[in-house]
Amino acid sequence: MDQSKPKNVFWHEGKVKKEDRERLLGQKGVIVWFTGLSASGKSTIACEVERRLFEKGKLAYVLDGDNIRHGLNKDLGFSPEDREENIRRIGEVAKLFSDAGLIALTAFISPYKKDRDKVRNLVKKGEFIEVYVKCPISVLKQRDPKGMYEKALRGEVKDFTGISAPYEEPDNPELILETDKESVEQSVNKVLAYLENHGILI
Repeated sequence: MDQSKPKNVFWHEGKVKKEDRERLLGQKGVIVWFTGLSASGKSTIACEVERRLFEKGKLAYVLDGDNIRHGLNKDLGFSPEDREENIRRIGEVAKLFSDAGLIALTAFISPYKKDRDKVRNLVKKGEFIEVYVKCPISVLKQRDPKGMYEKALRGEVKDFTGISAPYEEPDNPELILETDKESVEQSVNKVLAYLENHGILI
């Protein structure tokens, strides 16, 4: 038995169900999980999807990797163990957002398949939409808006995904956005079309 787990802690069921909140909002509560290397376009696309959904009268919220590390996960580094805990925490937060009826848009490198699968298993089938934001390293090095690839190549940044730390590509994501070949608008349109075609936007 795991002694670290608190005893006598029970789930308290509320009087308003997820389905009730979804009817109120006119949408399904889901997690749209953008994964990909740094500078691939995850946050840019997620924020634009959020804006477009807002214009449609839908409620979405972006949980961005860098932003989360300013608060909730500011105590975590970039070791494999800390990356795992980073994704575990944000997965639980995204689950709560989804249960509230929101469309949670998460933009995290989330390099390990097992960690992404753990989040998928937190929610019902169809409520976790994995979006692989794919872009070749050669293009990412040219973009490098934060100068991180250059620093990583010089050995100034340890455990940098794609250079000195691994990235495990999704095996079967719901969507693949190839941001070296398509514009932000084209990528956003793909995400919105998926949400519409799969009954997320009621």
